[in-house]
Amino acid sequence: MPDGLLVPLIGVALVALVMLPYVLRLRRHERAGWEAAAEAKAQGLDEPVTLHPVVNPERCIGTGNCVSVCPEGDVLILRDGQARTIAPGRCIGHGLCERSCPVEAIQLVFGSEQRGVDLPRVKQNFETNVPGLYIVGELGGMGLIRNAFEQGRQCIEGIMAERAHKANGKLDLVIVGCGPAGLSASLHALERGLRFRTFERDDIGGSVRHFPRKKLVMTQPVKLPGYGTLDASEIGKEDLIAVWGDIVQRSGLEVATGEGVEQISRNGAGFVVKTAKGAYETHRVVLAIGRRGRPRRLEVPGEDLAKVSYALLEPEAFRGDRLLVVGGGNSAVEAALALSEQPGNEVTLSYRRDRFTRLKPENQRRITAAQEAGRVRVLWSTTVREIRDDTVLYADAAGAVQELPNDYVMIFAGGELPTAFLKACGIAVDTKFGTR
Repeated sequence: MPDGLLVPLIGVALVALVMLPYVLRLRRHERAGWEAAAEAKAQGLDEPVTLHPVVNPERCIGTGNCVSVCPEGDVLILRDGQARTIAPGRCIGHGLCERSCPVEAIQLVFGSEQRGVDLPRVKQNFETNVPGLYIVGELGGMGLIRNAFEQGRQCIEGIMAERAHKANGKLDLVIVGCGPAGLSASLHALERGLRFRTFERDDIGGSVRHFPRKKLVMTQPVKLPGYGTLDASEIGKEDLIAVWGDIVQRSGLEVATGEGVEQISRNGAGFVVKTAKGAYETHRVVLAIGRRGRPRRLEVPGEDLAKVSYALLEPEAFRGDRLLVVGGGNSAVEAALALSEQPGNEVTLSYRRDRFTRLKPENQRRITAAQEAGRVRVLWSTTVREIRDDTVLYADAAGAVQELPNDYVMIFAGGELPTAFLKACGIAVDTKFGTR
């Protein structure tokens, strides 16, 4: 071999040696990606629920950053050297993928061409089309607790920057809701010396209180005024609510719990906020009430019986009972599992489809194990027809009506966007089809 060719060949060999592990790793990732895509489709996760990433193939350079930073796992994969969204139904809007892309090839959007998502019209500063009326948190499409905390902070900071009026006997602000977004807004309003009131129709924690027990509801730490950093990458619902109670007590924050807002109306340049206990004049209003204005009902006879509920707060209160859970989403499955862990319970789950869709992988694994162990009985392709004092009538897959002995019914059919309330406030509601 001529000496002149030796050096280039050695260089090529060294490059190949360095690149080989990368190429092999890339191929492994792609094989895993194909398997994950098939699994996502089988679980119904290939359709988005709300916020999710969309990749621009003309800009993507295939770094894989977006895949590696996603804490939910397998929302995105690398295939043919580019990132692709395979399980948008698993996304909960962290936004880490969007921020990690060096060429801005990823955008978080709401809905899809096939599935629209209704959202109130909100500007970048969280102000709606009604001047002085703001929306933060889940109602605006951000379901992640850390995002809700951050939106509450940003909203108050924006209000402080814009404030150019005198109190004139009015409150500076009314905050409706004390879930994560409302709590954050309240704490920052307190820190900035605003004259405000916070109303919560339930108790501190808002809709988080209705999550099944021990459900993990945080993924990243947050910093709160008057408390410091809530440094927990994972925390159970009970612990989180206990911490929120401690935060409220230590900060001196006053929250009018058990007092829901019934009406918000214009009053000159400000608003009048009416609750069951009084009316309050304010310059601005922040809505942090969540997307589920009220639980979706089945609209069947007997649904108003005392044995029917739409949430599960204390599964250990049920022992030796015959329980029917209606629904097939994560909340329904988690409730059925929690009830099945209590002594003597007979747990049945009724779902209108022939398989679960959009379940988290861990929930899918646990409910399958519970079925195999006989702790949960699943009635596929069934619909409840009537609820009676000690039984439930349901239609099976063939349409025949069956009777099930029953003590309690828990319905997890989702929630309805409080559209009527929003429109009464003058807020426009848009349907997003794959747009921000």
